[in-house]
Amino acid sequence: MKVLVPVKRVVDYTVRVRPRSDGSGVDIANLKMSMNPFDEIAMEEAVRLREAGVATEVVAVSIGPAAAQDTLRTALAFGADRALLLETEESLAPVVISRALAAVVGEESPDLVLMGKQAIDDDCNQTAQMLAARVGWGQGTFACRLEMGDGEVIVTREVDGGTRTVALGLPAVVSTDLRLNEPRYLKLPNIMKAKKKPLDRRPLDSLGVDTRSGIRMVSVAEPPARKPGVRVADVGELLDKLKNEAQVI
Repeated sequence: MKVLVPVKRVVDYTVRVRPRSDGSGVDIANLKMSMNPFDEIAMEEAVRLREAGVATEVVAVSIGPAAAQDTLRTALAFGADRALLLETEESLAPVVISRALAAVVGEESPDLVLMGKQAIDDDCNQTAQMLAARVGWGQGTFACRLEMGDGEVIVTREVDGGTRTVALGLPAVVSTDLRLNEPRYLKLPNIMKAKKKPLDRRPLDSLGVDTRSGIRMVSVAEPPARKPGVRVADVGELLDKLKNEAQVI
């Protein structure tokens, strides 16, 4: 069974980002970049499937600038067998990413696509659903548990108020949530081995997909500063402020 894992290069989650002075986007100059945390979980789960003898090959794919090679090398250090980078300098919307991944699925013919439920830079949470629709496969989103059956994958999903379990016939698309697993710590020997694993680089244009999205970034700005809190003397004053100032009661 072949597992395809899309991964994205994002600003590290420990870094505080700031918008550019002209509001055209987020300033990422000289910032630490890393693999999207949800994608790390997907990669960990794919490698565990291979270690359990369920999967025979794990392929990592990323769409982005040449610097995304570092992210793919991290995926290879996790245990992916090979990697593919589709190079582009454009910032692409999820609808375009789903088109590109659908083309990759057509070339690679995986049995399972495991991917993070969302990227922490745009928080769109759309790509997995769009990809499943494009390729006509069943989808299991927000997975917190994964079990492989006979020709199917059983996905326990996080939903409002609890969990829901669905069985998907293979091939399928599954997006991972935080509670699925704890990604492993990358050891130096694995990082060194990753440098020798195959990493194929191709321009995104080689797929022949339409990169138009119909979406235009208007501006990026920090949220307004929160007003400082105030102390109230008693319940009566609190109720008065809630009624007359906040107007919530």
